[in-house]
Formats: sequence, C-alpha cells, structure tokens
Amino acid sequence: MKNYLLLSILCLAGILMSCTQKHTRYRIGVSQCSDDEWRHKMNNEIVREALFYDGVEVEIRTAKDNNRNQIADIKYFIDKKVDLLIVAPNEAAAITPVVEKAYRQGIPVVVIDRKILSDKYTAFVGADNYEIGKDVGQYILNRLHGKGKVLEITGLEGSTPAMERHKGLTDVLKEEPGIEITASVDGAWLQSVAGEKMDSVFQTNKNIDLVFAQNDRMAIGAYLSARQQQLEKEMLFVGIDALPGKEYGVEQIINGVLDATFIYPTGGDKVVQVAMDILEKRPYERDTKLSTALVDKTNARVMQLQTDHITEQDGKIERLNNQVNEYLSRYSAQTMFLYVCLIILLLFAALLAIIVRAYWTKNRMNMELSRQKKKLEEQRDQLISLSKQLEEATHAKLVFFTNVSHDFRTPLTLVADPVEQLLEDKALTPRQQSLLKVVHKNVHILLRLVNQILDFRKYENDKLELVRANMNLRVQLQEWSHSFQTLALKKHIHFVLEVNDDRADYLMAVDAEKMERVYFNLLSNAFKFTPENGTITVTLSTLTKEEGGRYARLVVADTGSGISVQHIRHIFDRFYQIDVNHAGSGIGLALAKAFVELHGGEITADSVEGKGTVFTVDIPMTVVEEPSADLVQEPRITQQTVVEELEDMETEEQIPDENKECILIIDDNADVRDYVKSLLKEEYTVIEAPDGRAGLKKAMKYVPDAIICDVMMPVMDGLECCRKLKTELQTSHIPVMLLTACSLDEQRIQGFECGADSYISKPFNSKLLLVRLRNLMDNHKRLKQFFGDKTTLSKESVSDVDKGFVDRFRELIEENLADSELSVEDLGSKMGLSRVQLYRKIKALTNYSPNELVRIARLKKAASLLASSEKTISEITYEVGFTSPSYFTKCYKEYFGESPTDFLKRRG
Repeated sequence: MKNYLLLSILCLAGILMSCTQKHTRYRIGVSQCSDDEWRHKMNNEIVREALFYDGVEVEIRTAKDNNRNQIADIKYFIDKKVDLLIVAPNEAAAITPVVEKAYRQGIPVVVIDRKILSDKYTAFVGADNYEIGKDVGQYILNRLHGKGKVLEITGLEGSTPAMERHKGLTDVLKEEPGIEITASVDGAWLQSVAGEKMDSVFQTNKNIDLVFAQNDRMAIGAYLSARQQQLEKEMLFVGIDALPGKEYGVEQIINGVLDATFIYPTGGDKVVQVAMDILEKRPYERDTKLSTALVDKTNARVMQLQTDHITEQDGKIERLNNQVNEYLSRYSAQTMFLYVCLIILLLFAALLAIIVRAYWTKNRMNMELSRQKKKLEEQRDQLISLSKQLEEATHAKLVFFTNVSHDFRTPLTLVADPVEQLLEDKALTPRQQSLLKVVHKNVHILLRLVNQILDFRKYENDKLELVRANMNLRVQLQEWSHSFQTLALKKHIHFVLEVNDDRADYLMAVDAEKMERVYFNLLSNAFKFTPENGTITVTLSTLTKEEGGRYARLVVADTGSGISVQHIRHIFDRFYQIDVNHAGSGIGLALAKAFVELHGGEITADSVEGKGTVFTVDIPMTVVEEPSADLVQEPRITQQTVVEELEDMETEEQIPDENKECILIIDDNADVRDYVKSLLKEEYTVIEAPDGRAGLKKAMKYVPDAIICDVMMPVMDGLECCRKLKTELQTSHIPVMLLTACSLDEQRIQGFECGADSYISKPFNSKLLLVRLRNLMDNHKRLKQFFGDKTTLSKESVSDVDKGFVDRFRELIEENLADSELSVEDLGSKMGLSRVQLYRKIKALTNYSPNELVRIARLKKAASLLASSEKTISEITYEVGFTSPSYFTKCYKEYFGESPTDFLKRRG
C-alpha cells in the first residue's frame, strides 16, 4: 500500500512538472567556425533575438577553426533532426559536402558570414566581402595618394571572406600602378599568427607604407610586431570588423593603433529573422546583404558612444529577461508546491492508517518470531544430541569394521594360497587358468584394501610404526616406475621419470613399504584420471628448507581432468571421494598423507580443473647407522597387483553376427566384462564399453538385443545411461539388466524409475545371470507381440500367470479409463501390490511403465470413438480421462503419427 501511495505522488508530481514546462516549437542548430569576439557578438544577438519568438530553442556549437570539428557538429545537428541549421563555414571546400547533406535531408540551411562552394542552401545572410575589399582598396588609394607599398594579411586560406576581400582589393589597386602589394600572407584570422607572419616579412622587407589586415585582430598583431621593430610610426594599419569594446577595433582607432577599420556587421538579429521567416513559411530574401562603412578618427568616438549606449540597453534587456524567467520559475514552483501539499493532505489520513496497521502487524510478527525462536532452540538442542549420538555410532561402526577387516584377512589368505597353487597346475585348461587369475588378482585387491583400513586405524590410534632402513630413493623409484611402463603403453600415456641432479646422493632412511604405497597411490590416481595421449611426469630433486636439513622432493604431475577448488582442500580427508561413481575407499590419499607425516615430511596437492593435478612430497633425507631387520611385517599387496588393478584394456570389438543375438556389456571393470563375456560368447555376440557414455554410443550404433550395465561407473553411471537408453528412439525397446554391488531398495527404485528391466546383485551366480537374461529377452519378444496386436495374441503365447496378470491389469484400466485422477498407487492397491512391485512387474512384462500403458489404452479408446461416433475432440478428450485437449492432441499425434483433426479430415 505504501508503494502505491508513493507511486501516485510521483506520477502526479511528474504531471504537474510537465504542465509547467515550456513547449518547444522549433529547434535551431548554430554551427560557428570560430570562437572570437566577433562570433560572440553574433551569438549573443542570435540568442537575444530568439527570445522574441515563442517556443524557439537555439543550440550553438563552435568548431574553433577546425574543419573536422565543424563537420562533426553539423552531423550532430542532422542526427538530432533540428528544424533549421545555421552555418558559418570554416573553409568552403571542406564544409560544402556536409552542408549539402543536411540540405538534401530536408533541413533548411542558412549560411552566414561565409559562403560554400555550392548553391545547396536555403538562404545567405552576411556582408558583401567583395565590396568591402573594393572599399578598402579605394581608401588605400586616397590615403597613400596613389603611391606606396602595401602588405596584405589575409584570413584563413580557403574561407570565402578571405578570397572575396582579396579579389575586391586587387581589382581596385591593379588600376593604379603607383600602389604595389609587396606581399600577401595568411594570418588565419588570428592575432598571434599575423604577428609571426609580420616578423617574417620584416626579415626581408621593412619598406612598407601600409598594412591591410582582413580583420582588426590581425591588424593589431601586425602593429605589435612593427612596434618591436620600432617601425610602427612609419606605416599605417587598416583592419576590418570595427567591433566596439575595450581593445577592439574602434578603441584601437581612438588610441592611434589603427588608422582605419571597416564595419563588418554581425547581423545575428537579421539571421534569426530570416530563419523564422523560413520556418513559418513567410516570404524571405535568399541573399541578404549587410551594409558596411568606414571608421576612422573622424567618427570613431561618435560610434563608440553609440555602441556603448546600445550595449547598455542590451544589458538591461538581458536583466529584464532573466527577471521574467525567474518570476515564471517561482510561479511554476509555487503552483506545483501547492498541488503537492494538497495531495499530501489527502493522503496523510491513509498513511496514518497504514502506520497503525503496521504497528499491530509488527507486534503480531514479534510474537510469532518469539515462538519460532523457542522452536529453533529446541531443534538446536536436538541436533546437538543427535550429533553426539551420530559421532558415537560412527566410532562404533569404525571399530566394528576394523574388527571385521581382521576377520577378512584369514579367509582371504587361505583363498590366496590355494589359488596360487592351482595356477601352477599344468593340467588346467586356458579358461580355468583365466578364471583363476581373475580370482588371484581380486583376492590381492581385497587384501590391499583390508591392510589399508587396518593401517589407517593404527594411525588414528597412534600405533602405526615405521620400519626405517637406508635405501637409495632414486634407484627404488626407477624400479617402481618400471612396473607402470606396460600400463602407460596400453593407455598411450607418455610416462617420464626425471632426476634433476644425477650426481646427488639419495640415500636416506625410510620405511620402504610405506614409501612404496605412497608412490603407487599417487601414480594409481594419475593413471586413473589421465586420458589417452596424456602425460604423467615424476620429478625427483633435493632442496634445503629454511628450518634446516636436506629434503628429497618427489613431484607427480599429470595432465588429467584436474580437481576443482571445492574438492582440492578436502583431498586428504579420510573417506572423501570426489566422484561417487569412481571405485575407491576414500582413504588412499589420507593414508598416504599419514605415511608421509610419519616420516616427518609434507605432502601437498595443487590442481587446475581441466588441466591436471600436481602432488608434491617432501621427505627429510636422514640416514640410520643400522637398518632394522628381522621384523615381522604384515602380508601386503605387491606393486604389480596394484598396477594390474589399474589396467583396463578394451578387447577387440566384434561386429555383431546377424544370426546371433547381440548383448552389450557396460562395466568399468575389465575383469567383470571379460568374465561376463566368457559366459555369453558361446550363445551370443558380445560387445563391450568401459563406461555409460561409450555404452550409449555403442547401443545407438549396434542396437543390441539386450544390455547388461553396471551401476557405479565413471563418466556416466548406469542409472543415467539406462535413463538415456530408454528415452532414445533407437534404444528405448532394448531390455536393460543392471548390475550393482548395493542391495538397498532405494537404489533399485532409482534403477526402475530410470527404465531398468531387471536387476542382478554382485556377486552373482553365472547360471542365474544366463537364465534371467534368456527369460528377459523371451518375455520381451512375446509381450511385444502381445501388446502390439490390437485384438489377438500371437501364436507364441504368454505364460498363464503373466497373461492373467496382464488381462486383470488391462480390465482395471478399461474400468477406470474416464478417471483422470487414476494413479499407479490406485492400480497397485487393486492388484494387491505396492507401487514399486507393480512398476517392476509391468515393466518386466511389457517394457512399458503403468502410466504409459494407461495412456496407450486411453489413446486407443479415443481412436475408436473418433472413428465410430460424432463426438467432438473435446468431448472425447474428457471421456477417456485426459484433462487437456491440447495435451491429448500432442499424445495422440506422437502415438498415431497424425493429429485427431487430421484423422477426422481423412475420415471425411
């Protein structure tokens, strides 16, 4: 309400202010070439004369004797669309094109003082410069009695007044051979330039009887130059303009500086009069000539008195005009203030009511906030209590997990040794050896993970000890790095180990096992996240820190995907994982940091997202006299096992055989892919993909008969892959079986919501996988025919149980077809199933969700009504349970390929 009142006041004030503003009828632009006293007098006359006309706005811009500036000024007035343009050209040739442009665009142009080299203008106002030049020539003849030497100082070269005055002068003097023009120099209308030119003339010729300058300023400049040479009394000085005022032409004649000058009228008032005649469509003279007269000592004082009186009258007129404007402004302000006061008085009562209402609202809100504060305090106490309970539960779980990890080691050890013995048996078939190698490798992976957990638990309890022994770190790094060369070749990664100082002694006391695990952890991450054709560089160097002591610095740098700023600060936190879709326990780097710190060293990480990551490890270079020996060490995984875990080579892709059904396996674990392929390759054509994105591309390319897809994968997880498979036209019909190590119902629900047709939990039974895959594909074939036939079943029948279930489901849909609120929950309760159970059952049998089947049934019913009845499309829409005709039309066209309207037109 307050905003509405304030807006109303502002709108009314704006209206009142707009009512007091003067209306502009005509906008006149004035482009002056120079900025001198003569132009100032003209500008004042133009502005003063414009005051006598109502609604005339005059804007004056001065080019200051610069052609570019004046061209820009005239273009400015053209763009502003002035009603009339007044131009005093600086130089005729340069200014003519832009004046013609304004004239062609329909803007009346009044040229003043100086002309252009074209007749494309509306009117000209100014003196006849040729006649002034002749008058000056006649004066020189009379003053010098027909004999003498004359120096002429012209105006700006290229301006029409300079050219015309010079021509008038020479036309008169050429008839008198006794008068000689010794030189004609360009003074650019400026006093300083004229003085410089006069100095130059004196260097070659000082025998001058009379100096004629085309304006008074240049004549004064010439006089000052002659005075410096003490020649001012030997020559006469004649100018043009005869401006009144201090140190101007008339006063300089009285002071004896100038011998004579000629009136060059400004005519600003006449310019405005001609302009108004043009704007108001009255008759006018196209060429208005202003008269001139000689001013010398005989009439200079009288003229000065007259001009002083005129100046005084002009000042009085200006003061009166200012007073009138001030009175009008006061009147407008007082009127507006009166109206505003009336509005404020009218709105005061409403504002008072709002204030009272706001006061009561504030009290009510304060009471509500007090109640909320009490609730928040109670919730805070509850959160504190829950946090303590969660901390205790986490600790208990960690203790339990540690104990279970201890229990894992014994059976894993008992499995690992028999497997190694079996691998030595020469009687094994190649397939048996392959399966045993997979078991052997993964048993060691489990042992490594268990050892990591136990070591981390020891570190947390301050029970992790170092077994130091002297070793050459450079030699060990070369040996450890050799294990990664094969992996680097397989992944096409440029892997380099650089030692900055080969002569340095890298003998130091470290726990070799723990340093090996630190190094292999860093390299494992580098190889995992570096794409093909990337680079991994390991650098070993020495340095001396300020706190003292030599350190070995190990730097592992890769050109992988990098880590964002958000994650890099938590990279060494325990159980922290950047991407849940990547395999890992989240304690590898935390344990590496613990091992480094036990050595008294430091590990840091620096990364730029999209460019790569750099890990830096600094270890003190100390040496022990007697290395520890005969110490019992826990079983550990070898470096080769770690490297084997990273190797993820794609098998050679097999082109699908048309005579065999094609199965696509999507899993980031190469061993799982190889194992599943070994189960399927006898009966099916098998193609593989290491992640969801690659799998989606291969599914689009080969269109397999079924897809087995892991859930937890990098790049794109199985859920997202399944969702996209079910939304693409080429792959939406393909049955998808998801593999997952998680048995939580929430993840299974997510999978089915993404369109999965079946789930198998890891570890799985091979026979179960084969049977479920076969049944899934057979059911898909039969039910596709069953639901594709609008009337009868295919010869290949569905099982009695499934047929009865589907028939009952179809009957329920038909019974409730008109119910637009029909939901999956309602159908499930009538079928005796939960929403999730119904969804999984229908999806497995039909490859459609319940909602999709309901929509298809409604569309088929609508098509039947369109073909057999005379009902309108809107009536049929609501009869079959759609809530919107537009949505019905959209669904109908997507399913049948044509809109209901097109069907009715085709039916005739």
